[in-house]
Amino acid sequence: MADVLLIGDLKFVDPEWSSLSSEPGVSALREYRTGSRDDFLSKLSSGTYDNVVALYRSNESTKVTGPFDGELISKLPPSLRYICHNGAGYDNIDVAAATRRGIQISSTPQAVDNATADTAVLCMLGALRLANVGMDILRRGQWGKEPLPTAHDPQGKVLGILGMGSIGRNFAAKARAFGMIIQYHNRSRLAPDLEEGARYVAFEELLRTSDVLSLNLNLSKATEHVIGKDQLAMMKEGVTIVNTARGKLMDEAALVEALNDGDRIWSVGLDVFEEEPMVHPGLIDNPRVFLLPHIGTLTFETRRAMELLVIDNIKSALTSGELITRVKEQDNIDAAK
Repeated sequence: MADVLLIGDLKFVDPEWSSLSSEPGVSALREYRTGSRDDFLSKLSSGTYDNVVALYRSNESTKVTGPFDGELISKLPPSLRYICHNGAGYDNIDVAAATRRGIQISSTPQAVDNATADTAVLCMLGALRLANVGMDILRRGQWGKEPLPTAHDPQGKVLGILGMGSIGRNFAAKARAFGMIIQYHNRSRLAPDLEEGARYVAFEELLRTSDVLSLNLNLSKATEHVIGKDQLAMMKEGVTIVNTARGKLMDEAALVEALNDGDRIWSVGLDVFEEEPMVHPGLIDNPRVFLLPHIGTLTFETRRAMELLVIDNIKSALTSGELITRVKEQDNIDAAK
């Protein structure tokens, strides 16, 4: 018999969480909804959670325990086998450290696909149409007094997607409805049935030939600042950049410099930032930057689906020893052993 631990709060699936107590092999449901990192580490060290086999955590619960870095993972009980994470991104978990301890990790990529891709569409259209400028004129009561900007349509534009995972493919499908031409770059080319006519290109070609560049890849040490000063300088003149993945994928200071230096960047649409909730003042002050406060998955439907997928991952782990949506990064680490 084993325990299951909840870290942080739930908003939509408290009944489903409680129902885990009737799952075969579950002796108790434990909860750590509020607290501090020091207190949580103390409880780990004292053996409070020594019978826990699976735990539920989220990006939001990082505020409670801090990141699941090497220090915290080293103190997790030997009984722990599964970290079931609520979030498509999991950069606040040291995946390598967990893998070395034989701990499997799941995330919630499928549940967030539609909402995140919808937000990418919103950012793209808002940026292409310079929506910030018109909204500002309207709110200041200057409609009819100040000129409105003539902007761009998406039709016929080349959309370059950096990271053609499930979210990238969802965004591509939506962009096709606007008559956009899709090209992409991944670490490896997709199977033809997943490409759906999208063209696979090298990273540098993606930068040089895309009218709109969308970042849809996970954040890792390898991808941090994948777009910096040199990459921005390669981009097609008049490009629009969209980021709904992770803020640290781009060097914000370099982006601000590029925005202020000529016409290479037409506009930017951002839902994520390097140091959230802080935003570079050069982005806030620039009317060509369409900004959202990381609302990508912030819908009732998607948040409930995410929480349910974590519960389903816990159930699957307890009954079959397998996670439904095990993070692919662990496969790469296993293969490298």
